[in-house]
Amino acid sequence: MKIHEFQAKEILRQAGVAVPRSIVAKTPEEASAAYTELGGKIAVVKAQIHAGGRGKGTVKDNADQRGVQLVKSAEEAAAVAKGLLGKELVTIQTGPEGKQVNQILVEEGCDIQRELYLGIVLDRAAKLPVLMMSSEGGTEIEEVAAHTPEKIFKEHFDPALGPQSFQIRKLCKKLEISGPAARSAEKFIKGLCKVYVDTDCALAEINPLVITGDGGMIALDCKMTFDENALFRHKDLVELRDLSEEEPAEVRAQNTGLSYVKLDGNIGCLVNGAGLAMSTMDIIKLHGGEPANFLDVGGGANVDQVTEAFSILLDDNNVKAVLVNIFGGIMRCTTIANALLEAYKKLDFNVPLVVRLEGTEVEQGRKLLADSGIDIIIADGLTDAAKKVVATVA
Repeated sequence: MKIHEFQAKEILRQAGVAVPRSIVAKTPEEASAAYTELGGKIAVVKAQIHAGGRGKGTVKDNADQRGVQLVKSAEEAAAVAKGLLGKELVTIQTGPEGKQVNQILVEEGCDIQRELYLGIVLDRAAKLPVLMMSSEGGTEIEEVAAHTPEKIFKEHFDPALGPQSFQIRKLCKKLEISGPAARSAEKFIKGLCKVYVDTDCALAEINPLVITGDGGMIALDCKMTFDENALFRHKDLVELRDLSEEEPAEVRAQNTGLSYVKLDGNIGCLVNGAGLAMSTMDIIKLHGGEPANFLDVGGGANVDQVTEAFSILLDDNNVKAVLVNIFGGIMRCTTIANALLEAYKKLDFNVPLVVRLEGTEVEQGRKLLADSGIDIIIADGLTDAAKKVVATVA
């Protein structure tokens, strides 16, 4: 689960991790008042969307309006807010369609002496969180990893103990951080790592992490995502979820108990089992097609879930054909066949439907489909199914 920058910074602030003073605004008037309340000579107005690259991003139809902009007066803050709010901001992570900006963050200026990168993720191979730091703050870390990986320094740490002081000193030495800044680093890094562990983060990223003129360390930006499987332990974090930032079809699917991820292709996929769903997408690609989604209905799907799954697929205007790929293990092929036929009757099925069944009660399931009188393309095997569904959209 993703949250906004201002929400992540509030979590850090409550944990004693240094962040700039800031105020959220939803209108130009609120942005103007926020600038005045902060009381500095300069401030930064930041679009709040669930995407990175906002500083280089631009508003659709207005390339002069950036997603992050320095302002020097209340009037200028209001003008920038007006240029952002209600507009679509296009960044390297949003795609050409962009994301609508519904709120902004007005943040006090900062005495920046140096910019660094700091990130924490789970290293699944090591089975430990890994703390990563780089001198290349303010740039895309993916670019650093691709072109100058030697500039990224890593330290694994025990989540129960947090990073040890000697590990932080090692990182400071490699990054040439000394004096007051090194002392600030000790408090900042230990605090951030504790937040990462305590809130079951999947990612905690500070970019840039700023060293100020007096040697302080402060999070100028913050990105946090959380392990959804652990949210039952964090009811307060669930309340931070912004559904307007999420794909509506994915929210629908989640509310129905389905695992769905929207993609850019034109062949809808309805499959039981995550591994089989991945294989289905792979074989569609192998035969020249483009999957429109990942959709796993699970092993115990009922008629209502299958109907909703088809409804989600058919509501996607990009979907020109649907492939149903079911391996009957826990779920019998007759069950999915009956559910499929019921769903077909309830929905306006206006695209070709290819069905591949295999496993428990497969012959009975195929017979149900064949005797239904419905225009369904029956496939014999996964390769045959992929070839047939790709042919329908060719």
